[in-house]
Amino acid sequence: MDCRCLRGHPGHVRDNPVAADPLGEALHFLHLVGRFYCRSELTAPWGMALHPMPDHLWFHVVTSGQCLLEVGQETMTLRTGELALVPHGEGHVLRSAAGVPAPRIDRLHHDYESDRYAILRHGGGGTPATLVCGAVRIEHPAARHLVDLLPRIVHLEPGEGLREDWMHSTLRLLAAEARELRPGGETVITRLSDLLVIQAIRTWIDNAPAAGTGWLGALRDPVVGRAITLIHQDPARPWTVAALADELAMSRSAFAARFTELVDEPAMRYVTRWRMYLAREWLREDGATVAALAARLGYQSEAAFSRAFKRVVGISPGAARRVAPAG
Repeated sequence: MDCRCLRGHPGHVRDNPVAADPLGEALHFLHLVGRFYCRSELTAPWGMALHPMPDHLWFHVVTSGQCLLEVGQETMTLRTGELALVPHGEGHVLRSAAGVPAPRIDRLHHDYESDRYAILRHGGGGTPATLVCGAVRIEHPAARHLVDLLPRIVHLEPGEGLREDWMHSTLRLLAAEARELRPGGETVITRLSDLLVIQAIRTWIDNAPAAGTGWLGALRDPVVGRAITLIHQDPARPWTVAALADELAMSRSAFAARFTELVDEPAMRYVTRWRMYLAREWLREDGATVAALAARLGYQSEAAFSRAFKRVVGISPGAARRVAPAG
């Protein structure tokens, strides 16, 4: 991961206007990397189990018919035009009706149109259903932090979360493309799917009571939200409570109290924890050296960075690299 994506360089935050909409800034980082997309043509009885994919988000759009979605002990019915996200990479099951056998999806025959897009035809010849499903990885740490706050399932139904006309239009376009894969259809379906995932997260934030509390609630605050954005944009800057308060034209004590109240931790602890969050992601993604990480995150020495990392993460940077899952 290139640290330039954080849009800012030490000592130059004032040159880049702080986002007027910190929540929008967090959504800005929702760049999706598609790992697998599938158009499924199914006939009852049918079932399929999707294996766990840590650090990935699954989505399922029912373009015709209906199905059951089971995540752990939670079960819900998805109908035509409905969208569900399984945001935490958990294994889950889709099936036409309760109790129908559900073999692992990777053991079913797929016709691969490309290395990441497949067509699945499966079932017993009864009532049909079609789905567009996919697994995407969200790369940026700010976006992952947001996704970590989502519930086990995000379920959007027409007339509720999908109020915007363009969302209905997007679903109709997706259904039309899924009916018959035309030239360029794979690209259209993957792009539309990514838009739907981002809009589903945005809609949940707009409507869920839980989105008004904790970190997401703090992002909505005009002062604390701007402070969080400053930290995210320029994590290497030698932040202090006084420096953040100065950026926001507040007294040090008033800012410190407000930040702690809304985020539920002091500002400087958040700064350190955010830097270590970034460090873990960079260790995972690009195998950066400890020296490089220390420099990128504003530490004067490898030792100081390593001490902070172990204090926050619980293990050394080297140990974290060894246990990091393959991308």
